[in-house]
Amino acid sequence: MRRLRKVKIVATLGPASETYETIRALHEAGADVFRLNMSHGTHDEIRAKHQIIRQVEQDLDSPIAILADLQGPKLRVGTFVNEAEELAEGAAFRLDLDPAPGDAGRVCLPHPEIFQVLEPGAHLLVNDGKIRLKVLDCGPDFAECTVVTGGTISNRKGVNVPDVVLPLAALSDKDRDDLEFACALGVDWLALSFVQRARDVFEARALADGRAAILSKIEKPAAVEAFDAILDASDGIMVARGDLGVELPVAAVPPIQKRLVRKCRAAAKPVIVATQMLESMIESPMPTRAEVSDVATAIYEGTDAIMLSAESAAGQYPLEAVRTMDNVAVEVEADPTYTQIIAASRTAKGTTIADGIVAAAREIAEKTDIKAICCFTQSGTTALLTARERPGVPIIAMTSLLATARRLCLSWGCHCVITPELERFKGAVVNAARAARAGGFAIETDQIVVTAGVPFNVPGTTNILRVAPCDERLIYNTDPG
Repeated sequence: MRRLRKVKIVATLGPASETYETIRALHEAGADVFRLNMSHGTHDEIRAKHQIIRQVEQDLDSPIAILADLQGPKLRVGTFVNEAEELAEGAAFRLDLDPAPGDAGRVCLPHPEIFQVLEPGAHLLVNDGKIRLKVLDCGPDFAECTVVTGGTISNRKGVNVPDVVLPLAALSDKDRDDLEFACALGVDWLALSFVQRARDVFEARALADGRAAILSKIEKPAAVEAFDAILDASDGIMVARGDLGVELPVAAVPPIQKRLVRKCRAAAKPVIVATQMLESMIESPMPTRAEVSDVATAIYEGTDAIMLSAESAAGQYPLEAVRTMDNVAVEVEADPTYTQIIAASRTAKGTTIADGIVAAAREIAEKTDIKAICCFTQSGTTALLTARERPGVPIIAMTSLLATARRLCLSWGCHCVITPELERFKGAVVNAARAARAGGFAIETDQIVVTAGVPFNVPGTTNILRVAPCDERLIYNTDPG
């Protein structure tokens, strides 16, 4: 299923998008990756959605990536006698470990690990930052606070602690159960919530044991500070602007987003920009102009993917939201300014033969009349390196491994094609030409660039580049390989 844009679209599934008909329509409208939010729904409900996605994939003969998003450790206050209280600015408020229902002066915070690291002057944010508390005094089981920003506090509202690194593992007991369940199902990507340091990623990777790629969500200040190490430990990144915008000044989020996207591209690892991209489309068939600009900005930055959350999971217009993202992406990528920005942000990186091959493929494609770059890949690395170059022509990622094709559905510009295992380079060129014609990327009189590794079917051996005709007769007549 050919897309007319290179950036990918991630759509979250939920009550508004759980039937075969809707999921198929979302994919046909432009969704390349489906996100299963493990915070909502039972394992049986998640399994049902997974089965439908795989059925759509089979029926349309189109690889689809599935991303399971783990909940992560959720910090919440306890309950209140009256279910909710109004906190006034300047008032005193106490957090403690007493499980008794709270009132206007105190409430339980059933997380002793928070009290272990709190210091006077630290801030606690409640209910997505709508309430801000400043710690005046604290101990191993309490924190005396003053209300900096007042408002209504109610049962089990979330708590953010932006000023300290919490001694919490990124994986709760629920996350470990969900991770094993998702890997057994056969998801392609696992998203880790509230990552703070690289060792959080190592734990998930050990548990996944190669069954899924690991994507780290950057939503805490500690993760921004430790980003280079986290990126190195991860297979991909999500810039999760929701909690990031709560724990950091909102004005700091756009430059952070830009820096993280560029670092991911330089590392040849896919990056998703997420949260509130088309928020108004939960209830409206039309987005705001500001939302369209936000989506466009992420695309101009060169992100691999843009994501819908509640818009497609619980909104009234999931199909319209996907179509809107698709239309914005097509329009942006047709803008000459987009090409200029992408080219200007390209940085030379890597000294391997594969780095040289993909750089040469991109340059040849852009300076001559080449219709596509066809790269044969086992692990997906060659396709990722090619995507890092952000070439002006489509990337046809050809692999004999369905799992590799699915994972690459998240990567910029990659049109994934399943091919039989090959032993000779001539066979690879023929298959590439057929794929280019079948996908509508080229006709017989056109040329393509083919990259591959010899010997075949061995990861990490990209060492050959060929400019090839799309006419199979010419291939057989001219190629001795």
